Amino acid sequence: MKTIKNAILFIFFSCLVSCVQETHQKTITFKVDMNGIENVKKVGIRGNFTADQWMETLPLTDFNDDGIYEGTFSEKTAASQIQFKFVNQGGDYELKNIDNRIIQFKYQPEIILYEAIFNDPNGKQTLKNK
Repeated sequence: MKTIKNAILFIFFSCLVSCVQETHQKTITFKVDMNGIENVKKVGIRGNFTADQWMETLPLTDFNDDGIYEGTFSEKTAASQIQFKFVNQGGDYELKNIDNRIIQFKYQPEIILYEAIFNDPNGKQTLKNK
């Protein structure tokens, strides 16, 4: 009986160890064109990938005053995708009543550029690996 319990525990822990996915570094540069949007302030991103999901705004900056706000974020993850929306004024979500934006990941390290226009659902994801 003890041998059967040991065998079951061995199989359980072997499966647990082999079922855990390896994490990979993901670096994403987000760019959102805010030209044509009135009262632009505190532009950022909210999504399911922040520590406080959908409550925390990751800030974006317009470095050269061209109306395109951007930010680069990097994290190790085993996730296959992230969902997000751009926000204005710290909490005014774009794409109301429309599905979230999605970035799909491959199971490898990735450097990704995501470009969009605020309130236009047609964003563009480009892989920038070495």
